[in-house]
Amino acid sequence: MKKSNSSSKSKRKSPRKPNRRAQRPWFWRFLFRFGAIGLVLLAGWTVYLDAVITSRFEGRRFEVPSRVYARPLELYDGAGISSGALERELQLAGFRKGDGSRAGTYRRSGGHFVISTRGFPFPDGEEPRRRLALNIYGDKVQDFSVLSGESSPIVRLEPAQIGGIYPSHKEDRILVQLEDVPALLPTTLMAVEDRNFYDHFGIAPLSIARAMLANIQAGQIVQGGSTLTQQLVKNFFLTRDQTLLRKGNEALMSILLELHYEKGDILETYLNEVYLGQAGTRSINGFGLASQFYFGESLKDLQVHQIALLVAMVKGPSYYNPRRHPDRATERRNLVISEMEEAGLIDSVRAANARGMPLGVSVKPSYSENRYPAYIDLVRRHLSRDYREEDLRSEGLRIFTTLNPAIQYAAEFAVSDTLGRLASGETRKALEAALVVTAKDSGEVLALVGGRDPQYAGFNRAVDANRPIGSLIKPFIYLSALEQPDRYTLVTPVLDKSFTLEFDDGRRWQPKNYDEEERGEVPLHKALSNSYNLPAVRVGLDVGVGVVKETLQEFGVSSSISEYPSMLLGSVSMSPVTVAQMYQGLATSGFNTPLRTIREVTDAGGEALSRYSLEVDQVADPAAVHLVQYAMQETMREGTGRSAYYSVPEKLTLAGKTGTTDDGRDSWFAGFSGDLLAVAWVGRDDNGPTTLTGASGALPVWSRFMAQVPQHSFSPVVPDGVQYRWVNSERQALTQEHCDQARLVPLISGSEPTQTVSCSGNLQRRVQGWFKGLFE
Repeated sequence: MKKSNSSSKSKRKSPRKPNRRAQRPWFWRFLFRFGAIGLVLLAGWTVYLDAVITSRFEGRRFEVPSRVYARPLELYDGAGISSGALERELQLAGFRKGDGSRAGTYRRSGGHFVISTRGFPFPDGEEPRRRLALNIYGDKVQDFSVLSGESSPIVRLEPAQIGGIYPSHKEDRILVQLEDVPALLPTTLMAVEDRNFYDHFGIAPLSIARAMLANIQAGQIVQGGSTLTQQLVKNFFLTRDQTLLRKGNEALMSILLELHYEKGDILETYLNEVYLGQAGTRSINGFGLASQFYFGESLKDLQVHQIALLVAMVKGPSYYNPRRHPDRATERRNLVISEMEEAGLIDSVRAANARGMPLGVSVKPSYSENRYPAYIDLVRRHLSRDYREEDLRSEGLRIFTTLNPAIQYAAEFAVSDTLGRLASGETRKALEAALVVTAKDSGEVLALVGGRDPQYAGFNRAVDANRPIGSLIKPFIYLSALEQPDRYTLVTPVLDKSFTLEFDDGRRWQPKNYDEEERGEVPLHKALSNSYNLPAVRVGLDVGVGVVKETLQEFGVSSSISEYPSMLLGSVSMSPVTVAQMYQGLATSGFNTPLRTIREVTDAGGEALSRYSLEVDQVADPAAVHLVQYAMQETMREGTGRSAYYSVPEKLTLAGKTGTTDDGRDSWFAGFSGDLLAVAWVGRDDNGPTTLTGASGALPVWSRFMAQVPQHSFSPVVPDGVQYRWVNSERQALTQEHCDQARLVPLISGSEPTQTVSCSGNLQRRVQGWFKGLFE
């Protein structure tokens, strides 16, 4: 039994101990497979990140907004401008008061100016830097001279940037190339942010370790270890989330970026990308725009203390905003100057001088966001004919417009100053206005006001408020008639007497004069200058509503026009810009001249893309237009526009026309001098009634504007086929100069009255006429 037991015990298997050697292959296999999967994923992720980097860096890196410029101011002996207007224009263009020696500064003493220009790359060539001196007497430039720089009798100043068309993410920048950047800027940037920039491969482990140690010792974040490459990657590709995944991506992408691209390429991209502040809804990116935004100067012109300030702001553009927090900004700037000195970039003397300098930040940013929203709105509509919106937002186009800042200032002042004095109570509060000003001969839109608050980028009444034009239509009715000289002349009697039209459906229409009076027969010129309704409707019906409609279309009206007789009293609706287009043809003797807001568009490099030259198309007989111009001048001297001379100098000859719709809902005035055409509208957005007429609402706005701007009288050239004759218009007969009722009237040859009346009994006027002729 014992043997048996012994045998049995010997056969019993002892419990198997864990076989570590047997487990190790499984563990390593698992680790190997896990590692392999991780490497595959990492490789895939790296390939993805690499694709992200290369696609962005090798494509278009930045969306650069289009920049919109005003017309350049030309200075020369005899140029018309007041001292105040010149100073406003200099400030609008970013010039600063100073010694007049540094580029972009000016010095003024009364009417004496010394200006140091920056130079500017215009589409037709570079305007070099110059230092100018001039005096202004009587709103004219005198004693103009070039103190330094290339001599020239005419100098164009850098045009003011009046707006931009920005990318949807509202980033704004001026692209700079590394070779154009002052050498002190990148060296300072590296001295402060990344001393080993040219030695690392995107990340700097020692710097990170030093930063971690410093932060641990301080108990807060006091030092960063990111290289410039990492900062660029973070701004360019990643979010600002503080996560391990984001930090890992940042490191990996930084290494990939360094593997693919040269250091200079990375540095140049950083200089254009870095965020340096905020201007309203748009961000200020890159040192190029920051230089303009904070100092009003080009990057290449910055001094040591200015470079130091911009580099100082990299750490926190909002916290160190020099306009809001000058003490913080000064402290940080001086710290940067010390870093520059320590790195040997500047000597101790320059460092001390730089620390003693004020911040030198301009009071207002020289680059404002669409200072003239109504005007920019019209520019964008004109651009949309030739350019895609996405190109306008991203291609960095330069758009040279026709806006004249001095004219725009006068137009805005005329609206704001006059509107508050019109009407009373609730009506006054509800009144709105629009004003369009063009160059009479070229059709260039010089100024545009879209409402009571010209800087409010809301409803643009100058472009979008389509309202009945009232009596503004009458010159075109009479033009349609006067183009038939065998039937109508300025002295043709027209009947000012009521009548009733009956339509086929039984409806009746009975037009009336505004004052509800009737005068019987009146000469045509008097009916127009006094804006009588009944004669206008009678003449319009006689020549044909369709003919009047065609005349309007020939003068540039493209919107729908009904052929109802009520159209002859101005029931047709138009915007102020359309009215300006229409009246441009009257001001230019029958030439339809499309209104222009743009002179030229170039790409970012200055190559011309589009030129918008003067276009004219003769659409009416100049002789007939001349007759209408005569009656419109009479309107200003004797008719509904005569109150303009309460504001405008008596010697300034003008031509114009009032317009009023029922219950004063729309008050219009359109008129021109020898230089300018302006159209004013006053009314309510809700189309509510007012107590205003064209003469008491829009005309004061128009007159206030005209009174501010130096200009020449309207003095049209008498076209072939027109002769001026002394006429007794009440009797439709030729007469003599010294006779009663004698009026010198233009007549198309062959249409002169056949009758003659003498005035032999008026001895006194004959004697006066004899003496007058003797001394003329």
